[in-house]
Amino acid sequence: MRPAVRDQERARRQLGLIARVLRAARDAGIPLWLRGGWAMDFFLGEVTRDHGDVDWFAWARDAPALAALLALLGHTPVPGPPAGLQLDFVKDGLDSSFTLIDRDSAGRVTVAGGPWAGTPWPDGLLAAEPGRIGVLRAPIVAPRVQIEIKRMMPVWDPSRPRRAKDAEDIARLEAALRARTAG
Repeated sequence: MRPAVRDQERARRQLGLIARVLRAARDAGIPLWLRGGWAMDFFLGEVTRDHGDVDWFAWARDAPALAALLALLGHTPVPGPPAGLQLDFVKDGLDSSFTLIDRDSAGRVTVAGGPWAGTPWPDGLLAAEPGRIGVLRAPIVAPRVQIEIKRMMPVWDPSRPRRAKDAEDIARLEAALRARTAG
């Protein structure tokens, strides 16, 4: 049994924000991918839980244009992680976090900045088909990679312990992958 989404209005507003950001970024030629809980939900095709924020991946080379675009859309920058690692914004009480990625000389997707700059993300990070909730389609992090990231984050960064919602997300993703393979 999946938990109820307690804040339907917040989920509706976040889906609207996702749609507006994706549309504007696409029009500006800035590729984005959902990551974290919203990536999982778009893979599953439904909102499974409340989300504290909207997490994204974006190319580091697009960071200045993305920041300018978000400002035009009314988003306010929020100070946060080291420059070159992530962009954080808020709009109408909704938080968005854009983790910046790069490519190394071998073509692997890597962490763009901060203490782990140059560290490769798992292979296939951006190789998934777009996900969908209703009529809204969104590029997402590959589900198998989402599982690996959720499993490995506490190993890669011991300051970030595993959370109950990560274990629940892993179980949901694994069940959906098994069902798709069996079907």
